[in-house]
Amino acid sequence: MVEIIDASIQTSNIDGLKIITPKQVTDDRGTIRELFRFSWLKENGIVSSFEQCNNTLTHRGAVRGLHAEAMTKLVTVASGEVFGAYVDIRPESPTFGAVQTVRIVPGVMVLVPNGVCNGFQAAGETADSEYIYFFDQEWKPGMPGSALTPLDPELGIEWPIEIDVNDRSQISEKDLNAPTLAQFKEAHAS
Repeated sequence: MVEIIDASIQTSNIDGLKIITPKQVTDDRGTIRELFRFSWLKENGIVSSFEQCNNTLTHRGAVRGLHAEAMTKLVTVASGEVFGAYVDIRPESPTFGAVQTVRIVPGVMVLVPNGVCNGFQAAGETADSEYIYFFDQEWKPGMPGSALTPLDPELGIEWPIEIDVNDRSQISEKDLNAPTLAQFKEAHAS
């Protein structure tokens, strides 16, 4: 038996952040997923040209982010499961300060606009997760960007696995000490 899932796009409560289900074909052997199809992305008004792709192996319970580099990202997992968290820190955005969370498993993708913080926790039951990032620009040292601490209570992010702030295998010093949303607002007040 063959099951075909057509590609679809859902909007979110963050302006420009989209949750994407790519085309998928499943048969007795397994599943094929389209991670990137130029024509489909272009037809749907989504970034259709990427310059870099990274694969991040992350151990269960570890958190990466919240980072907002000056680039648009298309993210998914090749294996495992992550709890994705996104925060709009674009000062001129109508959804500034909005938070969106998404359970990402193979077959779920998120388009993260330039200036929106991207973070995740590897949340699979037993295994590590492989998170894939497509970037519309190559990362360069000194590239502009911002970050927020993923543990800011104002954000209300309920990470599925408790985070031990003293465990560097769960959260980096840099992420732990990133500013809160209130500190970000104060630093960027005009």
